[in-house]
Amino acid sequence: MLHSFHIFNRKGDLLFYKEWARAPRSAKAMADDHKLMFGFLFSLKQLVNKMAPRGSGGGLHACSTSTYKLHYFETASGLRFVLCTGLAAGDLRETLRRLYADIYVETLTKNPLHRLDEPITCKSFEQAVDAFFASLQQGQG
Repeated sequence: MLHSFHIFNRKGDLLFYKEWARAPRSAKAMADDHKLMFGFLFSLKQLVNKMAPRGSGGGLHACSTSTYKLHYFETASGLRFVLCTGLAAGDLRETLRRLYADIYVETLTKNPLHRLDEPITCKSFEQAVDAFFASLQQGQG
């Protein structure tokens, strides 16, 4: 089950957000949620990097609570893809990498009208993300 999907830039600005099956909230509550999510990721990534053994090449890929699982993928340019799912979801690193390479790069990076570090308003990107996640849910259902 998919809960939410965020894309942040390296500064913590929210570039894209999609959610499924969540109660409506005010714009302020949503903005606060996004800030909390980025702060959580930033802090957790710092902790993971400090605790990892030298040369392990490890990093933050996922974490779980009693109600959801958070999947994390960061690009070399500092884009952060965050997918919250149900607990039963497996490792989705490759899925997020594919979403970046096949959808983000193809529909946005190669789009001369898209400006990096600005919120994503491209309809073809949103449609491709919707189709990608719909196929992901069908594959699990």
